[in-house]
Amino acid sequence: MSKNPQEHGQEYHYNRAKKEGYRARSAYKLIDLQNRFNIFKRSFYILDLGSAPGSWLQIAKKYAEDNIGRYKDQYYHRDHYKIMGVDTKNIAPIEGIKVIKMDLTNPQFKNEIETYFNENQIDLIISDASINKSGNKFSDQSRQVNLCLEIIKLSKYLRVRGSLVVKLFQGVDFDNFFKKMKETFVIVKSFKPRASNKKSNEIYLIGLKKK
Repeated sequence: MSKNPQEHGQEYHYNRAKKEGYRARSAYKLIDLQNRFNIFKRSFYILDLGSAPGSWLQIAKKYAEDNIGRYKDQYYHRDHYKIMGVDTKNIAPIEGIKVIKMDLTNPQFKNEIETYFNENQIDLIISDASINKSGNKFSDQSRQVNLCLEIIKLSKYLRVRGSLVVKLFQGVDFDNFFKKMKETFVIVKSFKPRASNKKSNEIYLIGLKKK
């Protein structure tokens, strides 16, 4: 029996990730987000939430390294980068990146952020973090919103005009969360990457230009 288009898409991104050296096909979700919103522009200090297995960290490092050479002007730039990833699962080391095994809602995590970034403001926070799904669409969506509300609190570490990307599940709380994002960012957009599972209710919210 031939595979359906969804299975073909998943297999395509899986095989492509394997060929290009990314740890997971989710790398292409972040690439899609970058191609649409240019979230890595002038991003040198980057925080990645829900990082395991580390494909988003790989992408972040690539753009951060490129930015050092690309942005050498009178505007905001740095001569180095700092990237931190956190997850409750193990993340295999990546050279030049700090990884932490911790729940991002743990109060101690804020100390880790402040220590690593030396109280400098972060340029970009990206999150593919997700709750462990129970199978109940309504409770899962509500729990994911609560997680994302905790993530929004971390935007206090973003510099003015910094950006935030979070993964949400579409549902009854979506509009309220969208409004919550608008309180912190000038521009808020929703986007489903091509690399996402078409049957999944996941959607990403992108907050641009922190107020």
